Amino acid sequence: MPTPEGRIKAKVDKMLSQLRVWSFSPQAGPFGRAGIPDRILCANGSFIGIEVKADRTKKPTRLQVQCMAQIEASGGKCFVVYDDETLSVAREYIKGKLDE
Repeated sequence: MPTPEGRIKAKVDKMLSQLRVWSFSPQAGPFGRAGIPDRILCANGSFIGIEVKADRTKKPTRLQVQCMAQIEASGGKCFVVYDDETLSVAREYIKGKLDE
């Protein structure tokens, strides 16, 4: 049975597949880099990170916040997704990039 965060990740993956954007899931654990968002994608040349949390009470770690700030300072965009509403915000942004 998937975890609450796993269910949100599945929704994110389904959305990315439907939008047909290039994406990948960085490796976690000792062989990955700490702080990288759960999903990295490129939509019409725009670099986007999506950090997934189980619900609104779960907050990104200090390293995740730093990484997302660095991505945005470099011209990318990051989202924290934890429910259908935050997923919709990310979807609309991505769709807007695809329509540019």
